[in-house]
Amino acid sequence: MAKPQEKVSFGQRLKQIGMVFKFTAKQDRWFAPMAAGAVLIPLALTVVAVMLWGWLWLPLGILFALLCLLIVLNLRSNRAMMNAAEGQPGAAAQIMENMRGDWRVTPAVSSTTQMDMVHLVIGRPGVILLAEGNPQRVRGLLGQEKRRLAKVIGSAPLFDYVIGQEEGELPIRKLRMTLMRLPRSLSGKDVNSLDKRLKALTARPQMPKGAIPKNMRPARGAFRQTRGR
Repeated sequence: MAKPQEKVSFGQRLKQIGMVFKFTAKQDRWFAPMAAGAVLIPLALTVVAVMLWGWLWLPLGILFALLCLLIVLNLRSNRAMMNAAEGQPGAAAQIMENMRGDWRVTPAVSSTTQMDMVHLVIGRPGVILLAEGNPQRVRGLLGQEKRRLAKVIGSAPLFDYVIGQEEGELPIRKLRMTLMRLPRSLSGKDVNSLDKRLKALTARPQMPKGAIPKNMRPARGAFRQTRGR
């Protein structure tokens, strides 16, 4: 049973907004002048409206200025986060985990020691594989995952993307919009069923490569006892 989300107090919300302000201003040099314009222009129009039609327009103007500021903050903070995430290992999975909607994300279902990784995403569009790292290596990982998943996903659509800036790759700043534009081919019930099947697949224990550690070896004589039965 899912745990209810903890309510965020008004003070904590203001603290979060302040942190977003600082982060965005540090990453985006255009944020400060755009935020100032978003506040000053509506306030200037409010002053004119108050002089012409009375004080009734003052609270409306203040609310409109705050709304403009929040819109600018939302747009520029998203852009700043995308710029900061670009090139960071695991950034695609983190973005997907913070997206609105029913997206089931399993980070790094396949990876290498060189920080190449493939993330598994299940949603209404179907099954999505997101690869990050060296394009040549991750394409091999993608091929392995597609062959493995094809055995259990049935007729569900399967999409795969390599995150990067080169031709044929998907820039991380376009990840959200690209996935949101995918057709919704599955129902919520289909997503739950697919999620259960894929969790069972990825949860299977795999035998380690190389020699079996001594603490995992069967007791001496176990095989002889088995054959004697």
